[in-house]
Amino acid sequence: MTRGCCVLRGWARRDVLAAAAGLLAVGWLAAAGTAGEYNPDRSIGDAVPAWSGLPGTDGKEHSWEELADRDFVVVVFTCNSCPYAVDYEDRVNALAMTYGAPESRVAVVAINANTIPEDSLAAMKKRAQAKGFVFPYLFDASQEVPKSFGALRTPEAFLLNAKREILYMGAVDDNTDAAAVEKTYLEDAVKAALNGKEIAITETPPVGCMIRLKRSRRK
Repeated sequence: MTRGCCVLRGWARRDVLAAAAGLLAVGWLAAAGTAGEYNPDRSIGDAVPAWSGLPGTDGKEHSWEELADRDFVVVVFTCNSCPYAVDYEDRVNALAMTYGAPESRVAVVAINANTIPEDSLAAMKKRAQAKGFVFPYLFDASQEVPKSFGALRTPEAFLLNAKREILYMGAVDDNTDAAAVEKTYLEDAVKAALNGKEIAITETPPVGCMIRLKRSRRK
């Protein structure tokens, strides 16, 4: 498995973050008319549409309504094929174990929208079983859910409140190497939200493979 589908192949996460910050500094991203600082379509506080009918690796279909009793929902766009997404599998699973128990105020959900064979629902089921995922791992063949979030990469994380409003979006943490992580952006946001405190960092640039969105043919 290679990182050819990933942003700035061969770069360390810190280099990628520095590059993204540099682009913003010279106004390249701003010129593109971005909504958030790094998200092309969404800003912090925006509400995202509810999803429904997404098949999961548990053989069931899932919708937002089943999470209606949760105060907060973590959504991570991920897949099987991206090595960056694989780097984060255990960390997302650990987050779900810590904060996403059935009786807790937080739910953790992962969504894959890639349609290549390596990311098929059948392949997802094998991956979920092999890794012991404790969170729902859902497949969005329509690819409408990541589009509605403005998500572009795997992994890319969002923290939503009960109104489906975005409280945090971007990277899970500051290093793809778990042993070198210094800032746990997503977990820090979850902790702050649970304690009714202001989230210090609400948006960071996601780093990973591009979601393989299907392109519509020109007529």
